[in-house]
Amino acid sequence: MRDQAEKLRLKMLESQGILGRAIAVVSGKGGVGKSNFTTNFAITLAKLGKKVVILDMDIGMGNINILIGKTASSNLKDYLVGDVLLEDVMLDGPFDLKYIAGGSGMSSVMEWTEEMFDSLIQAFEHLQKNFDYILFDMGAGASNWTIDLLTSIDEIMVITTAEPTSITDAYSMMKYIHLRDQQKTFYLLCNRVISPEEGQETLGRLRNTMMKFLSKDVIVLGSLPEDLSVRKAVREQVPFSISYPNAPITKTLQTIVDRFIHQQMEEVHAPIHHQPFLSKLRRIFSKGRD
Repeated sequence: MRDQAEKLRLKMLESQGILGRAIAVVSGKGGVGKSNFTTNFAITLAKLGKKVVILDMDIGMGNINILIGKTASSNLKDYLVGDVLLEDVMLDGPFDLKYIAGGSGMSSVMEWTEEMFDSLIQAFEHLQKNFDYILFDMGAGASNWTIDLLTSIDEIMVITTAEPTSITDAYSMMKYIHLRDQQKTFYLLCNRVISPEEGQETLGRLRNTMMKFLSKDVIVLGSLPEDLSVRKAVREQVPFSISYPNAPITKTLQTIVDRFIHQQMEEVHAPIHHQPFLSKLRRIFSKGRD
């Protein structure tokens, strides 16, 4: 009875736009700059006064703490097993940005206890109530655990480059997710482009392929240029959107964030036909554990 009332309450809060938006950032392959994008995208949102938290779900290879110059003394797994409280694993980032490391050993839901799963739901519910955006920085590729999580999240941001292998892998990732949930919203972005024309061609090709073979439209956010400021910022362990505010990539990212927020504002007034994130997560994970 309590679970049913909880689901109804969450659905009402989401329909009123009160709960934060859960967005997964993915790529078909590694090396496309996904984590760097996630970090600076989150910072740019935070600069605008948005409350943002990043969950580093690249299990065993998370590096967002390195990009922002932080040391993660605890992670999400420590919270799930009951060693620490949720607030203890939330690191402070620039402009009140929050960050949670994923930790290793979370790849198999089948190994989780009932208490760990309940703690996960409670954590996500807390984050949705207290943040405008929850960004899941997913690892490259797909595992059973990450696909279950991606199926629960309604909005997927796909990062690609202009390389043929990256384009193919990005399409494969979207296709795999789409076949499991055709209501999924995809945002598409091309990183490290040599010219705006290269980005437009890459994004146009991916969008047309999705329409042709899956009858699924995607939302094109734009492309980010290849910029030496990124490499310098990584070495300095200060996000490029902070250390190089006038760099071409920083200015372009601001345009992309403005476009994203405008799109989000339009969606707030659109009717919601999908289940709330937490309801879907509970159903999908419970099914996997039966």
